[in-house]
Amino acid sequence: MTTADDVFAEDVDILLVDDIPDNLRVLSTILEGRGYRCRKAISGVMALQAIAACPPDLILLDITMPAMDGFEVCQRLKDNPATQGIPVIFLTARDAEAEKERAFGLGAADYIVKPFKAYEVLLRVKHQIDLHRQQQQLEAQNHQLQQEIREREKVEAELRYQRQRSEELLTNVLPFQIAQRLKEQQRAIADHFDGVTLLFADLVGFSQVSAQLTPCDLVRQLNRIFSRFDELAARHGLEKIKTIGDAYMVAAGVPAPRVDHAQAIAQMALDMQATIGDFRRPDGQPFQLRIGINSGSLVAGVIGIRKFIYDLWGDTVNIASFMESSGEAGKIQVSALSYALLKEDFICEPRGNITLKSGDPIPTYWLVSRSALASPSPQTADLGLPPSPSSLVYDVDTCARAEGVRVEAPW
Repeated sequence: MTTADDVFAEDVDILLVDDIPDNLRVLSTILEGRGYRCRKAISGVMALQAIAACPPDLILLDITMPAMDGFEVCQRLKDNPATQGIPVIFLTARDAEAEKERAFGLGAADYIVKPFKAYEVLLRVKHQIDLHRQQQQLEAQNHQLQQEIREREKVEAELRYQRQRSEELLTNVLPFQIAQRLKEQQRAIADHFDGVTLLFADLVGFSQVSAQLTPCDLVRQLNRIFSRFDELAARHGLEKIKTIGDAYMVAAGVPAPRVDHAQAIAQMALDMQATIGDFRRPDGQPFQLRIGINSGSLVAGVIGIRKFIYDLWGDTVNIASFMESSGEAGKIQVSALSYALLKEDFICEPRGNITLKSGDPIPTYWLVSRSALASPSPQTADLGLPPSPSSLVYDVDTCARAEGVRVEAPW
């Protein structure tokens, strides 16, 4: 009857190393009788060659051999990473403590004294084979665990990257503060701001230009222009609100209040007019901008449950849009409210009254340039921006009167 140990033994390869053939015969008889597969080597050199050709599961190694003794063979095996894990049982005719100490010091797993006792050889061999197999199983499990850890780390790294990309995309669509609030499960966001300045800009005659360009060329041209405006907005610390068609909307004072909101927008408008000349229409003429600016209070926030956008509401927005639509090509029209905040630091020329759709006349001004006497405000200076004026006192009463004017925005 075949036992589990017999099946187990058949799968075990043992190398017997001894310079005395009778010892090899005795050992092989004992071990093969239990089902172990045995190979034999009569010298240390032959043993190393056999091990290099096919590493065994266990080595029974005689200590006293000519030319290369068992200690040297063991030393070479333990110095080689490919063979240092093979268990070695030393064989010796002397039960000397010094030899045992040296053998175990070299990494021997066990020690058998001649003459051989069959039960002792079998027990010690089985014990070492069991330990070796357990070690191999642990190493295989450890390898698998390490592989699983690497795969998990790879997945976690990919998740972190995707999360970072998602956050970057979210903060590219929404202001950082608003994105953080939305991530905290706050649904609708509506904040009131008293000191905000808005800028609307429109590419003059772009409808005619679009008829002369392919859709791809049209989008590429708009992307180049608006990307330049985005760089200016970032440089001045402004919040781009949105683009619709060939119109561009940017604000200062939301979502983070700032005392120089009007001055920052005014400088942005001048820079936009200066840079638009770098872009040419199909007929070779430079593009022109019509820009409108207004200051006041408004509500800003995010509504809805899909495709979030940070938007602004209120008469301040409507009037800023009207400042643009009623302006002229190549010019910057500002409301009286914005003019009150800019007149000490920017050169503005009166345009006169224009009539709102409600029929009410309001005075407006052309923003021409920055005053040579203007000094940079601390907030703008910290950003490394062009000189901006120091902060002015916000005229709440004047703004409140203008808030009563309602104009339908073209957005």
